[in-house]
Amino acid sequence: MVWNTMILSQHVIVRAIVGRPFDEATRAGILRHYQVTRTLDGAWGMHAESDGYVFFTTLAYVAQRLLGVPASDPILATARRWLHARPGGVLAVPSWGKFWLAFLGLYEYEGVNPCPPELYALPSWVPIHPTRYYCHTRNIYMGLAYLYGRRFRADLGPLREALRAELYPARYDTIDFAAHRHDVAASDLHVPPSAGVRLSADAMTLHERVHSRRFRKRALGHCFDRILFEQRSSNYQALSPVNGLLNCLAIHARDPQHPDLAPSLDGVESWRWEDAAEGVRYCGAHSTTWDTAFSLLALTESPATTRQAGAALGRAYRFLDRAQITEDLPAWREEHRDRALGGWCFSDGVHRWPVSDCTAEALCAILQLHRLRAIAPGEQIPGARLLQAAEFILLRQNGDGGFGTYERRRGSAFLEGINNTEMYGNCMTERSYVECTASSVAALSHLLLTPPVELPEELPDETLARIGSAITRGVQFLRAQQRPDGSYPGFWGINFTYAIFHVVKGLRAAGVAADDPAIARAAAWLVQKQRSDGGWGEHYTSCLDDRYVEHRESQVVMSSWALLALLEAGSEKSLAPAIERGVAWLRAVQKSDGSFPAGAQNGVFFGSAMLDYRLYKAYFPTWALARHAEWTAATGRPRH
Repeated sequence: MVWNTMILSQHVIVRAIVGRPFDEATRAGILRHYQVTRTLDGAWGMHAESDGYVFFTTLAYVAQRLLGVPASDPILATARRWLHARPGGVLAVPSWGKFWLAFLGLYEYEGVNPCPPELYALPSWVPIHPTRYYCHTRNIYMGLAYLYGRRFRADLGPLREALRAELYPARYDTIDFAAHRHDVAASDLHVPPSAGVRLSADAMTLHERVHSRRFRKRALGHCFDRILFEQRSSNYQALSPVNGLLNCLAIHARDPQHPDLAPSLDGVESWRWEDAAEGVRYCGAHSTTWDTAFSLLALTESPATTRQAGAALGRAYRFLDRAQITEDLPAWREEHRDRALGGWCFSDGVHRWPVSDCTAEALCAILQLHRLRAIAPGEQIPGARLLQAAEFILLRQNGDGGFGTYERRRGSAFLEGINNTEMYGNCMTERSYVECTASSVAALSHLLLTPPVELPEELPDETLARIGSAITRGVQFLRAQQRPDGSYPGFWGINFTYAIFHVVKGLRAAGVAADDPAIARAAAWLVQKQRSDGGWGEHYTSCLDDRYVEHRESQVVMSSWALLALLEAGSEKSLAPAIERGVAWLRAVQKSDGSFPAGAQNGVFFGSAMLDYRLYKAYFPTWALARHAEWTAATGRPRH
């Protein structure tokens, strides 16, 4: 799952600060990645299709200088000119960039909006307490709060003065950094801070002059204890490398010889990825379980693919067996974590942050293999563990019937009003997501329809009632989210096409008829959006604008999502022409080796951060073609 250079740059900065340089091969691979990810005008952006951002370009510039690249290097010279040409320049870097530059002595702390650690030491019942935030947000800000509270500043030696002169056209000691606290480059701004956010930042700035030293010390200790818990409970990988790198800096700031620092630095390496074409980078997440589950569903859609993939199915099943969380975290209640028992993570499970829809899709894949008798009864995952997975999913259902990701919703919607990330939206609290709800409804429905052989023939009435109620409420939630034009808004993919794929899959698994009005309207919307060449293509700005934006080219992944939904909807008379045209386009673009074109961005998080799931273009078209083969057999249509 490919994002951008932010984590790579931050990792370079952290390694430079703690005195742990990269070996020459890794350094060369990192520089290779910077070379191939630049925008046409020499900057670095949020993702492969975006324009340059001051934030990403500034961090990339600093990181390459820390790697020993001279300021005269053409790549850096171009980036420097680009930064100087932006209105406000580096002074207008968003808040996260201000923090990272302040850690290096390249931005003064009076120009950084405060992130006081005292917030984490408040009673948990306080409505704005960070335990109510979305888990990624609260963990990122915990590291920032600790480092800000200590006014951490690394010593770069002579390079600091050189970088100050390179980043700012004016002399560093003449700059009034406080005057730029609220400045954010227009190129980077996604959610403008509200007047309330600015006023509270101003109030906290005043508070920093008079805060209690005793309370600050206690708050720092509280944050540091939470940081150590996060590192140890995640096997030093952290929830993601974003908060993991901040935690490494926090541990170093506390004690450069701290025993948890070395394993935390090693843990960051688990997020590394490299290849000859794009060099070395550090991913924001690994999608191992997610990709494995969908690959299994794709390969078991048709008897033909199932027969060909027998050995692979067994190996993938055994991976899912190993990846399930089979023990709860110690002191999870005290640390404000939800239960992890029974869940699957997005990745391989080592960091022990499981997710509702990852658990749901893994459960769907496992039950499918059981139904097909592809796994011998004695080698199947015990039924009790699959019930634990169902319980994990149930615990993520919100009051509105929808499902969250890592946790139930903890905070009120007003928390979005105090979002000060500037670059990201809808990131302050858990919510109910269309995709997570559809996946969870599908998994719970499949569990009732095809229970594992190890389970009792009749599940306890209380369990049946809870699962049945959850499915009913989930279906009601999905129906309520449909827009008048028949579409559904997504959150984790691009965008309406992705959401409809999940919704139709979930509703059909729950027993909703193919000709149900909700499904029929969604199918009609897809037919309306089919392009003249037979494919579908949705542009990433659909996520930014909350309206459908067609891509200039048809995309393999969106076309596969649309076909999977239409084939599930099934009405031959009205949908057959669109389906046949879509399949013909998909076949036409397939390469001679069986692969498909890479295409555009297909994933998203926090509204603006677009992602490229590299395996989507492999298993989704395989799945769509396999389903089409079964559909043609069932309808008596001629096979291609």
